[in-house]
This record gives sequence, structure tokens and C-alpha cells, in this order.
Amino acid sequence: MGKVYLIGAGPGDPELLTVKAARILASADIVLHDALVTQEILELASPKARIIDVGKRCGQKLLTQDEINAYLIHASSVAGIVVRLKSGDPLIFGRAGEEIEALQRAGVEFEIVPGITSALAAAAAARVSLTDRRFASQVLFTTAHRKGGEMALDWTSAITPNTTVVVYMPGAAYAGLKDALLRSGLDPQTPCVVVSCAARRSQEMRWTDIAGLRTLSGIAAPALLIVGRVARSDAEAITADLWKQLRTTAVHDEQHIA
Repeated sequence: MGKVYLIGAGPGDPELLTVKAARILASADIVLHDALVTQEILELASPKARIIDVGKRCGQKLLTQDEINAYLIHASSVAGIVVRLKSGDPLIFGRAGEEIEALQRAGVEFEIVPGITSALAAAAAARVSLTDRRFASQVLFTTAHRKGGEMALDWTSAITPNTTVVVYMPGAAYAGLKDALLRSGLDPQTPCVVVSCAARRSQEMRWTDIAGLRTLSGIAAPALLIVGRVARSDAEAITADLWKQLRTTAVHDEQHIA
């Protein structure tokens, strides 16, 4: 039997593909890729490779997850190197868990090659430090949707004012996200940035706050939402706000000592 590689293709820019991923892709016999994997990355595959699109477009799946699992197992029996190419990182909202379980049950050898997840690409594009120690003590990676397409907002109880929230696949329901974030206790003026098509030529960013999320529309997928004080668009304002906090603390301490 051959070997299956679950490879992260990153956010779409071929220069952000890992060296190992590019090397394996160049020698692949079969490549099964998601819809979000860019053509520039697919062109790095071996000329002899059979390229198969198993992704989802406009909510319509070309293959079910069970069919993809079965095809991976079959492909490993007829090819030496089988690549399952996923956008971003395979282990973050990439449904790799189901494929790993299927390969293990079938006794198929496999390896996982990580990729740059879209949260990091979006943060880099927006020049936002997700863990800026002045404003964030934790980061929450979550998604607005679950299996079956329903909106999943059960993560709001984990949010504090010192949390950076990164929402994968926000869809078009920004108003619903606004309501959920406000219910968690966050200030309506908490900064937000939506990054569409991070690290691609069509990249676009929208800066707003939680209250302004309800007005967002026309944002192309794939998109990602970053919420938190780290998402301030004005670095100078961040510094001014920090000094204001420090001065307020100093005055309070002096009064307490007196």
C-alpha cells in the first residue's frame, strides 16, 4: 500500500507553503484537494499526478466525507504517494479527524504536514498581534457553524475582555455574531477586523467594532473575523490608550498610598 499525506496548503499564497509540503506535492501520484486550494498551489503538483477536486462550493459537496475517506483508502492501494490537500492547516477546522480515523481503521500509513492556518495569515495581513500582552491573555479559535450548517455560538461563555476571538467561517450572519458577542459581555466598541481571502491577491480588510458588525455585507469567502482589543487599526491610538491607563493607575496608587 502507498502512503497518504494530509497536507496543509496554507492560506493560498504558494510562497507560504512549507518546503516539505511542496516537496511531497511535487512527487504525488494522486492529489485530492479542497475547493479553497488555489490554482497556483495545484500547479506545484507533479505533472503525472491525478488531480481530484473533492471540495464544496456554494454549499454543495462534490463528495460526502465518507466518500472522501473511502477514496483515500482506495487511492493508497493503487498509488505510492497520495496527497489530501487542505487549505490552511489540516488540524484546524479541516475535518482531518474523520480522515485520520478512517485511515487508522484501514491500516493505511499516513503523515500530517501542517500548514499556516488562516487565523495567522489574517493577523499578519492586518498587522495584528493576537497575543499582544497589553490587551490579550488568551486566544479563542472558533467557528460560527457546526455540522449540519447550524450556527454554533456556545463558545461565548469563554470570552473575557482580555480574549482575542478568531471566528473561522463567519458566513454572512455578522448580525448574529454581533448579538452573541454582546451577550458574552463585551463592549459594543470592541474593535474587530474582517479579513477576506487572506494572503491572496483578492485580499480585503474591513475594520469596525462589534456594534458595526450588523452593517457588514458583500464580503467574499473565505473570510475570518478577529475580535478584541488587539484589533485596533490605529497603532498610535493603542499607545495613547496604554499611557492613559498607566497614568490612571499611577494616580490611583498615589491616592491609595496617601
